[in-house]
Amino acid sequence: MNQNNNFKCHIWFTEYHNNNVALSVRVKDILYMDKSEFQEIEIIDTYDFGKVLILDNTFQTTERDEFIYHELISHVPLFTHPNPKEVLVIGGGDGGTVREVVKHKSVETVDFVELDGKVIEACKKYMPKLSCEIDNEKVNLIITDGIRYVAETDKKYDVIIVDCPDPVGPAKGLFEKEFYKNVFKCLKDDGIMVQQSESPLYNLDLIQNICRYLKDAGFKIIMPYTYPMPTYPSGFWSFTLASKKYNPLETDEERIKEALKDMETKYYDEEVHKGVFLASPKFLKEAVKKALE
Repeated sequence: MNQNNNFKCHIWFTEYHNNNVALSVRVKDILYMDKSEFQEIEIIDTYDFGKVLILDNTFQTTERDEFIYHELISHVPLFTHPNPKEVLVIGGGDGGTVREVVKHKSVETVDFVELDGKVIEACKKYMPKLSCEIDNEKVNLIITDGIRYVAETDKKYDVIIVDCPDPVGPAKGLFEKEFYKNVFKCLKDDGIMVQQSESPLYNLDLIQNICRYLKDAGFKIIMPYTYPMPTYPSGFWSFTLASKKYNPLETDEERIKEALKDMETKYYDEEVHKGVFLASPKFLKEAVKKALE
C-alpha cells in the first residue's frame, strides 16, 4: 500500500507489472491482511472495483470485472462438452469458478482442489458474491496441491478447469509438461481442459509452450481464446482450451441459448462462445500454429 501526495490522506494499492508499467486503485478500506505458508493474502475495498483479492501484491480478482473471467473459464468448456457430469476445478480459491460451474444442471460433482485454505476462508467471509457456492452440496473441497492431486488420483473427469495464478512460486508447476500429461490422464476419453494462460501481449512464449506441452500430452484440439480483463497486466488476457474430441466452434448455439434461459450470465452467451475464438488476433493464431507444427 502507498500514499500519493497528490491525493492527501488517500490510500492507493499499486501492482507493478514491470519497471515501466503499473496499475493503481484507490482504497476505501483494508478488510483483511494475513500471510499463509504459501503467500501474502489481502482483501481490500476499493472505490471503482469493489472488493479486491490480492495475493503477493498481485491482483487476483475484483468484484467489478470478475464475471468476465469466471464465466469464460467455466462456460466455454462446459458447453463445448455435450454432457459434463464430473468436473475438477484446480485453484480459484475465491470460489468464482465453482459458482459458475454449479449453474450447469448436468454437473453432478465438482472436486474443488485448492492449495491455500486461508484464501478460501478469507473469501467466504469478505467476498461472498464469489464464494457463495463453495458449500454447495455438489462441491467436494480438497485442500491440497493440484499438481500432486492430478499425479496421484485415479478419478476421471469430463472437464478440468485450471484456475491458476501466474507461473511463479508454487504455481509454476501448473505450466510444466508433466502437469499436462497428468491432466490428460485424469480426463475421460472425450474430456476437455481449460487453463488460465496469461497475456498474449506479454507472455506469448508461455502460450506457445503451453500449446506444445498440450500437444505432447495427446490432446487433438488446442485453442487459446482471448478476452478483455481490465485489472490484469496489459488488460488483454487468455485461456487455453484443450480437448480430446469436441471442438468449441462446432457447439450447437441453440443448445447454449436454451440453457441460458435458466442461467444468469453477464458476459457469456452463444455468440460469445464462438466469438472469443474467432476474434483471437492474427499474431496469436500465427504463434499457436507455429508452436503446433
